[in-house]
Amino acid sequence: MAQKPSIPKGTRDFGPAEMAGRNYIFDTIRSVFKTYGYAPIETPSMENLSTLLGKYGEEGDKLLFRILNSGDAFSGISYDDYRIDGTQDGYNSKALSLKVCEKGLRYDLTVPFARFVVQHQNEISFPFKRFQIQPVWRADRPQKGRYREFYQCDVDVIGSKSLLNELELVQIVDRVFTLFDVNVCIKINNRKVLTGMAEICGFPDKVVDITVAIDKIDKIGLEAVEAEMKEKGLTEEAVAVIRPILTISGSSAEKINVMRELMSGKSASGIVSGTGLKGLDELEELFALVETAGIRHEVEIDLSLARGLNYYTGAIFEVKAKNFAIGSICGGGRYDNLTGIFGLPDMSGVGISFGADRIYDVLKGLDKFPAEVTSSTKILFANMGSEELRYLIPVVKQLREAGVPCEIYPESSKLKKQFDYADRKKIPFISIVGETEAAEGLVNIKNLSSGEQKSFKKEDIASILEFIA
Repeated sequence: MAQKPSIPKGTRDFGPAEMAGRNYIFDTIRSVFKTYGYAPIETPSMENLSTLLGKYGEEGDKLLFRILNSGDAFSGISYDDYRIDGTQDGYNSKALSLKVCEKGLRYDLTVPFARFVVQHQNEISFPFKRFQIQPVWRADRPQKGRYREFYQCDVDVIGSKSLLNELELVQIVDRVFTLFDVNVCIKINNRKVLTGMAEICGFPDKVVDITVAIDKIDKIGLEAVEAEMKEKGLTEEAVAVIRPILTISGSSAEKINVMRELMSGKSASGIVSGTGLKGLDELEELFALVETAGIRHEVEIDLSLARGLNYYTGAIFEVKAKNFAIGSICGGGRYDNLTGIFGLPDMSGVGISFGADRIYDVLKGLDKFPAEVTSSTKILFANMGSEELRYLIPVVKQLREAGVPCEIYPESSKLKKQFDYADRKKIPFISIVGETEAAEGLVNIKNLSSGEQKSFKKEDIASILEFIA
């Protein structure tokens, strides 16, 4: 017996029902992006590996899918050229992988976007507002809500430092999840505040280690985060300075006031952080804008929010569903010099990414997909025989031209089989036209949910459309 086919772990097939739901998500998000003046672009699935490496931190680099050069990629390789001095079998794996793998699958849409901006800088107008809905790949360990291949719906503006852009991102998130009828909490922090945290604890050179540890607080808890920071070289005194920051409660204004005191030299270390104070100023200004915008969902400052990606320099965002257990469903932030890596310095941008796969899981888990999304077909025409079929074909043609998704059952089977087909596909209406209806020029339509049934003149398409609307 042939082995049953399978797909790689962390990937999924999507049938018609799933695709109907996913397209509903994409169409909803896309429509909101457009109302804020963002235009679509696409970039290749693969990028030069040199474009991707070093942009996501050490842990991110480990999750890059590398593409082996075509042909015999290892032909002509001298492994001695890559041996680490003083070892028998140790090799510089990063240098070797760059030799045999010149390309990689994109890890996110932001770094390729920065590459796109630099490459096409003479063809676009700044500030440049773009959105992008495409898959990304990460060599992660698959688990619930975490996939190796998944879609991101990114929206970014580059070429402007105005905090109005951050406000627009909050408004976009608010609008999208209002349309989805999902209650979310929008969490905001600022990377400058995290930099200030490293400075006032006396370890400004450990800001990456501190943020990487803090970013895991929801997964591993405060004690484990503190243990990781100590493993990275922080002293107990330094951790003691950070500890109360991660547990501050109260309103956003209260959190900012407490942090302002700490950044002004009133922590145990007595160190003043100008960078941290700048970040607090930005947070205060952003929240003042948010208060004027009539945001429907909860917006809060989360001082433990770190976002693990190294390229963030200002505001950082994370969105979580309030009544469904899953990780963040949105995330993003401000990056001041991502394009500088590719030769275009001082081009500040900010963006946020919607995780379509997790949003799908949330909508499905909360039963929030609209009824019309569950089926792509609006009405099924039963097949009662060849004469009736010839009668129906022009009617179905008119309905399709009016934008109604219709099907004619292909075989003249028993009605029970045809009803079962409509039920399995969740088709809301069925039309049964026999010899009598055809002779009288009628079309009979039944609402399978309510049981209501009506007959219409076959040329009265307007009345049929009103009934099935």
